[in-house]
Amino acid sequence: MLTPTQKYAAGALFSLALHQAQEHQTSPLGFPSHQDEDGGGESSEERVSSSSSSSDAVSDDTQLWVHQSSGLLRPVFKFLEIDSRAWGGLEETAAYSPSKHHVGAFLRLLAEETSDVSEGAADMELALMNSIEAMSLSMENTPADYESKKEKQREYEQACREKFSTPDKMPESESKQNNMHNNNRQEINVITSVVEEAHAQSISESDGKPLDEVKMLSYQRKLTVLYELLSACLANMSEDDKKSTRQRKGYDARHRVALRLLSTWFDVKWIKMESVETIVASSAMAILKEEESKEVAQSKKSSWAKWKRGGIIGAAALTGGTLMAVTGGLAAPAIAAGFSALAPTLGTIIPVIGAGSFAAVASAAGSVAGSVAVAASFGAAGAGLTGSKMARRIGDVDEFEFKAIGENHNQGRLGVEISVSGFVFEEEDFIRPWEGQQNNSERYVLQWESKHLIAVSTAIQDWLTSRLAMEMMKQGAMMTVLSSLLMALAWPATLLVLTDFIDSKWTIALNRSDKAGKLLAEVLQKGLQGQRPVTLVGFSLGARVVFRCLQILAESETNVGLVERVVLLGAPISIKDMNWEATRKVVAGRYVNAYSTNDWMLGIAFRANLLTQGLAGIQPVNVPGIENVDVTEVIEGHSSYLWKTQQILEQLELDTYYPVFNQSVLKS
Repeated sequence: MLTPTQKYAAGALFSLALHQAQEHQTSPLGFPSHQDEDGGGESSEERVSSSSSSSDAVSDDTQLWVHQSSGLLRPVFKFLEIDSRAWGGLEETAAYSPSKHHVGAFLRLLAEETSDVSEGAADMELALMNSIEAMSLSMENTPADYESKKEKQREYEQACREKFSTPDKMPESESKQNNMHNNNRQEINVITSVVEEAHAQSISESDGKPLDEVKMLSYQRKLTVLYELLSACLANMSEDDKKSTRQRKGYDARHRVALRLLSTWFDVKWIKMESVETIVASSAMAILKEEESKEVAQSKKSSWAKWKRGGIIGAAALTGGTLMAVTGGLAAPAIAAGFSALAPTLGTIIPVIGAGSFAAVASAAGSVAGSVAVAASFGAAGAGLTGSKMARRIGDVDEFEFKAIGENHNQGRLGVEISVSGFVFEEEDFIRPWEGQQNNSERYVLQWESKHLIAVSTAIQDWLTSRLAMEMMKQGAMMTVLSSLLMALAWPATLLVLTDFIDSKWTIALNRSDKAGKLLAEVLQKGLQGQRPVTLVGFSLGARVVFRCLQILAESETNVGLVERVVLLGAPISIKDMNWEATRKVVAGRYVNAYSTNDWMLGIAFRANLLTQGLAGIQPVNVPGIENVDVTEVIEGHSSYLWKTQQILEQLELDTYYPVFNQSVLKS
């Protein structure tokens, strides 16, 4: 659907987005830097490029995502049939020349209409747009669905509040003692509320001219470019020189972050890109099913040619003679119904199959047997997160199980989200805090070591209801205790005696969380989530599970590209000597540390480490690229994460590329 010139421009824009996404790992868009504050005038992009390049060539810096060894960019160029002689120049431009100097020119190339465009190209772009719009409509949450989930969340909150009749919240008298934190909270909120400014800044840090070029692009053309680039990312075309060190095939998290930024540049809502993902994955599956039904044995070369003529490479692209396992069952009755509706449109885009064949695929996929058959064709039957019994492989871990939540399973979704609770009183607390989320990821919760988590959570709650603790709360002593911890002062002996009985259970829970994190890393390394980008979210000890997982992944460079986004809430993780920088490198996109300055309960439980190393759950982590979000106004006490995590995630607006903490959600 794109001309050679337009494919060149699309590849160039993607290379710029890919490199800028890497820069934003350590300099998130919208966060002021020291140079900015001092009036240095140099853009973050220019600073990162100059600091990372003591040499003049991309070939000398193997850490760059646009470097040949990453295997991220040249396969995309190859798929787009860009002249190989231009590859090096595109890489150099992306790495060492500020994108604001080039985005506009490439956008103009994309917008050009030339005489060599085939008559059917415009019709195909229109058909693709209609397909994406129809898919997007089916993926959107209705107001009724949203209100239903909110009501369930309110019921859960009410049940939790009744259960914790003596909450670990800070009395009003103590809140006055905590005014010293208010200025810091306001500063964090200003920094993270950048919804309006970051869109323009993401394209140009100076005069904003590229915004005008974006307006030159038709909506159909924008969607076509995103569609072609996603197909290129999933195609995994191997390079003849085999210099790439990238070992995993599939949908790389770094590719998805670059597409997320490119969608932002195009001013295209992310749900449209998610619709493109679903169409590409499901279309590839349909092609595969069609080939199976004909029982035609073809060589790799002829199969590849046929797929390219069809315009869909997608998630089942031929790689080394094998099919990539994307997910354990893309076809289900719900998506089959969508295929039936889209059959005429998709049939015009993919002439290899045609509308009749799409209808046949939809019919076959509508049955359980059809779904299983298609899943088996992807090589993913029998795999997947649910039902995996990996806990027995590592000693001292008794429970480690994934449970599916939400309605997005077997729907062709190419994003996976794993949520981990860490402060629970009964098994439902592993699931209920996450049920109300409104996103289009395929979602799972991790239920782990419930016996020990319930034991430590109950012990802490019992401690809160003890007479001495109640008296200290009434006297407003708890924030004084927390301040003493932060300043490394001595504690009252009576308080130390009181907390002794928590320590043994807390120590066991910490140990098990580290082991569970190692298991989670093993799951991702083995690809049980399918070769799809993963978002990891955890609160309390669940955040520690996530962090330990990242630490394990950071031990090998081959694990980059697995994790797209991370959110840690109320994390019992030391700040010093934990190598946060290394974990940042394995998270392609946003990495959030949500903390509450008055979570004295977490400070008490983690006091031994807090004295010397700081604590992420109650203070910022001053590491480049970590979004520190102060949720003190939302969190009354540590147990509040059970029912407030959903609200915090809404305020973070994770589907946006840039850092956001939307205060309007709190007010609504």
